[in-house]
Amino acid sequence: MARVSSPALDPRIADRLKRDPNGLVCAVVQQHDTREVLMVAWMNDDALARTLATGRATYWSRSRSQLWRKGDTSGHVQLVRKVSLDCDGDALLLEVEQVGAACHTGDRTCFEATTLPVAAPTA
Repeated sequence: MARVSSPALDPRIADRLKRDPNGLVCAVVQQHDTREVLMVAWMNDDALARTLATGRATYWSRSRSQLWRKGDTSGHVQLVRKVSLDCDGDALLLEVEQVGAACHTGDRTCFEATTLPVAAPTA
């Protein structure tokens, strides 16, 4: 991602976030019109501020220890329609318009590959 000056996260939003020990908040990403869950990622304050300021989803890569804007290398961008903070402040819901695959494997979502067996519920 090209170096640009970082927008500041609104202090009213920052004060509500409950970050993990690494300063990250979980971000669940959902297709805005179908409600399909596409992926889960992580955001720090800078990633959230950039996302809110630009309308393009930006995340923190835990494996590369750097910001990444979804689609800059793959072309599979996420145009953000809405961001919601959960009641505890420890998770974000991004409603996006997904262009192309959401998963790095090329699948539409990160949840297509493996379905785990679930026992029938009991009363």
